Amino acid sequence: MEAKYDFARKFRDQILRCSSCGFCRAVCPVFGLSKRPAYNARGKMLILKEVMDGNIDLSDELIETLFQCTTCAGCTEQCPSGVDPPEIIKQVRKDMVHIGSCHPAFKGMNQVLQTSSNIYAEDEPEDFGRERNQKADVVFFVGCVGAYREDEATEATLDLLDRLEVDYTLIDEVCCSGVLEDVGYELNDDLVRKNVEMILATGAKTIVTGCPYCSRTFNNMAAYEALRKDGRRVIHLSELLKDFDFGVKTDQKVTYHDPCDLGRHCNIYEAPRGIIRKIAPDFVELEHNRANALCCGAGGGVRGAFAKNSIGMARRRLEEVEASGADILLTECNSCVHNLANAKLRRQKFRVYTTTQFINELMEA
Repeated sequence: MEAKYDFARKFRDQILRCSSCGFCRAVCPVFGLSKRPAYNARGKMLILKEVMDGNIDLSDELIETLFQCTTCAGCTEQCPSGVDPPEIIKQVRKDMVHIGSCHPAFKGMNQVLQTSSNIYAEDEPEDFGRERNQKADVVFFVGCVGAYREDEATEATLDLLDRLEVDYTLIDEVCCSGVLEDVGYELNDDLVRKNVEMILATGAKTIVTGCPYCSRTFNNMAAYEALRKDGRRVIHLSELLKDFDFGVKTDQKVTYHDPCDLGRHCNIYEAPRGIIRKIAPDFVELEHNRANALCCGAGGGVRGAFAKNSIGMARRRLEEVEASGADILLTECNSCVHNLANAKLRRQKFRVYTTTQFINELMEA
């Protein structure tokens, strides 16, 4: 019998391969907060088996379960059966969008990016006082969160690039639209074309992103293939800065949160740590780190669709920061900074920065 949904055609073998061992329960941020079995990867795979068997259909009744996944890939990392739940869930979401069933927040996100250049539908991004669309060796691509929500962190990053005499230019960038892939929609071709044209016009051979998700989108999506041709590189900011000597140190205790998009999805763990060790001799790891790091709760559209649970997941992560005794929490993702800083309780005295923001503060001092 022909499969009713694309997810069943593409991922049937993987879904059936799930042995319901429950290893994913220990690392799933949504389950860790809610304790609801349907919210972890095992529960989702059991539901999808029922859908494939024709016992239930994809419908609005499953939105709460199937759209509440940060796509952090912690489950993929732990799965002994080789199942990749985030990729399956993304295809399921596409199937649900196709039949007209989707979380309202994600419908809104797609609608916003049909008429706006950014996910916040704001007309005036921070100017940052830099030249744009110039010829340069490097294009620095800020990303929506860095441009519209964490602009102070971005300003500090640009100050640092200036101090280090990096030959870079900004562009009149628009949203990379990669997030639409996570929530059931397709990349916006108009936004993709604008970014590609503006980047190529600079002649830059290196595209540096301040956002790990933008880096993933540029490197992995077929729509952005033109950026990867002719020897051009797309790298994350931490990969650019890992070889610099900053000439400053702090005696404060510093710890680091691995962003899911940079760590598990891009396998970049050592570059950020190499940077931090240069400036912070008293560096301590969180209990869960590298491939086992806890998710901050912002990914996969969850921050927009399930804000309360997103903050709850961030607070679980911050409990580990508090237990470490660190004075400073650093990370390499503006979305993580935004969610963790918003979730921090008054009694928690540590401060939250992007790594470049903290380094620039030290250099200013």
